[in-house]
This record gives sequence, C-alpha cells and structure tokens, in this order.
Amino acid sequence: MYEWPLMKETINLLDKIGICKFILFNTKYSKGKYVKAFEQQWNKWLGTEYSVFVNSGSSANLILVDCIKELYGLQPGDKVLVPACTWSTNISPIIQAGLTPIFCDINFKNFSFCKDHLKKLAEKHDIKMIFVTHLLGLPSDMDLLKQCFPNALVIEDCCESHGALYHDQKVGTLSLGSTFSFYYGHHMTSVEGGIVSTNNYALYKLLLLKRSHGLARELPKNEYKAHAAQHRDIDSRFLFLTTGYNFRPTEINAFIGLQQLSRLDEYIRIRRDRFNQFANLVMEKDLDKIINLPNSIGNSSFCFPFVFNDKTRYKKFVSLLEENNIETRPIVGSNLTRQPFLASYNFDQTDFPNVNLLHENGIYVGNNQFVDTKMVHALIGLLEDIQ
Repeated sequence: MYEWPLMKETINLLDKIGICKFILFNTKYSKGKYVKAFEQQWNKWLGTEYSVFVNSGSSANLILVDCIKELYGLQPGDKVLVPACTWSTNISPIIQAGLTPIFCDINFKNFSFCKDHLKKLAEKHDIKMIFVTHLLGLPSDMDLLKQCFPNALVIEDCCESHGALYHDQKVGTLSLGSTFSFYYGHHMTSVEGGIVSTNNYALYKLLLLKRSHGLARELPKNEYKAHAAQHRDIDSRFLFLTTGYNFRPTEINAFIGLQQLSRLDEYIRIRRDRFNQFANLVMEKDLDKIINLPNSIGNSSFCFPFVFNDKTRYKKFVSLLEENNIETRPIVGSNLTRQPFLASYNFDQTDFPNVNLLHENGIYVGNNQFVDTKMVHALIGLLEDIQ
C-alpha cells in the first residue's frame, strides 16, 4: 500500500502565495486586525458571540479554566469531572489552578463518560465543574452530564471535533465556554493556534485580559476608559486588572486561519463521508465483533479508531499497519490515570475497565480530506485479514 500519513500539508500553493503577499505588504505581524477578523469569522462559523484567538489549543484550555475559576469563585480543591481518556493539557490546567480532577471511565460509543461510572461519581463527589472532551470528532452526551450534575459548571474541549453536531447543534456552543485547536494535524490549521468561544460577555472580557498579561487596554474602549478613570494613580497603558499570560497569536497565524476557515466545511464533509463509509463496511462485514465501533451520528471524524477486544488481533493489526506504511498513534492519552504525571494520585484501576481496554488494545489511523475510498477499502481489507 502507498504511504498513509496521519495528515498531509493543508497549506496549498495559493495559500503560500497569499502568505508571501501578506509578508511583503504588511508592517505589523503581532496581534492586530487579522486576529480580530479571524475571531469574527470564527464566531460566524461556530455560532457564538465572542471568541479569543490564542497561540495553541493547550493555551486555550489553560486560559479558559483559569477564567472560569476566577469568574465563578471556585476554591482550591474543588472537584472537576474529566474523562479518563483525553489530552494531558486538559488535566494540567485543572491541577495548575489548584482544583482536583475526578476521572470517569469511558464508553465505546463516543469515548466520553461511562454512564454507570458517572452515576457512581455523582453519588460520591460534589462536582463543581465538568470539562467535557468531544474526542476524535465524536460529540459527548451533554444531556446525560446535565442530568447527573445539574448544578455543575460545564466547559467543552472541541480541539479534535470542529463541526461535530449534538442534536444538530455544533459542539462548542453547548456550555459556558469551549476550546478549539488549529494545530497542523487537526481539521484546519493556523500552523499553531487555538481559540476560546463563549456567549458570556463577562467571560469574554476576562479572556481578553488574561491573554495579554492582564492588561486593561485589551478590553473594549469604553471598559478600558472606565478602569483607567478608576485607577488614576496608575499609568493606564500598563494597568493590570488580573493575573495573566502572554498567549497572543500572530497576524500570520490569523491570516492562515482565515484561508483555512473558508474550506473547513468541505474538509469536515469529506472526513464525515469517509468515516461513515468505514463504519458501514465494518458493520456489513461483521467486523464490529472484533473492534468497538463508535457511533457515527454527528461525527466530524478526526480519525479511524480501533479498540480490539483481544490482544492477539490488536498486535496482528498493528503489524499489518506498519508493513503497509500506515502511520498510527495511540488513542490520545489512552488511560491518563496511568500516566507518570498523575502517579501521585494512586488511582484504583478497577474503576477504569473500559479505558484500560482502550489503553491496551487501542490505536488510530488518521482520517482527513486526503483519504479516499480506495484507502478506506484497503483498511477494511487489513481488518478482514485478522478476522
């Protein structure tokens, strides 16, 4: 089989020509009008009121958690519900904010929270916030979360799920705030970059402050003037209203993002079509007996995930992928509770049977707009070889 990388270059020749013109004819490359234009176009695409573009999806996670803690008065030690399979920088901001992550086992339909484990945790813990991960382009069951934890604050990580739909509504519009990533391997790219989106104006203002050191001048003009008048003993150009970071993106990131955003819906359509084709073939050939096939409803597929029910078939399949030059990755962080950075928590692994199966027997192959029907059939053929 020909080479199958996780992702191919999405910045085409016309994009590169545009970048060259941008560099030649612009004099400002730090955050400016293109960043604002990208935020506005992203709001239009997603369907939110406010967005703040930052330098990575991980920064987006960190700044959102920090803002939610400050805005809603979360206290040190307050508990935050998270899935056991997510990315490390969904968990790190919780710990860095002095909060306590509570891990829930996963299910195999959307790789999100396991219903049975969720109910046990609801009886045991006072959950103040839920950080949902819409993993691999699969929307999480938001109704279930709100039923189990009706009083918890909810935020979403959509870094792998641009355009995924939950009850025909885009993920990222279902909570207080959401994060997306525009890293090279995701649905669209700004090379490096991420964004936080919200309909909450108070949260938006705090995000603006924290993105740029906590500086008051980042606020809308009328708000900035009001704070300057309130603190006349301080030069308003360097007036810090809160703790902050330097998570500012560049104009070049935003320019590339604008080019990519115009093609995002088509990228998502192709990804969804290929995943649905894959899922239909798995069912048609009874291959769902050997792998746990996720639900395809509302997907904006990030990849083709394989979680085998036994180790022997998993090993054979991995060998076949390697022989055929098909690039793979483990399924995100697999079981994060087994990762060294969380070792001090001493988790009871009997709480996590599903994610442990994923950890031991899970792998994914990249899905993107460059994957064609022939490639999908070839992948199914390899599965049939080990059936």
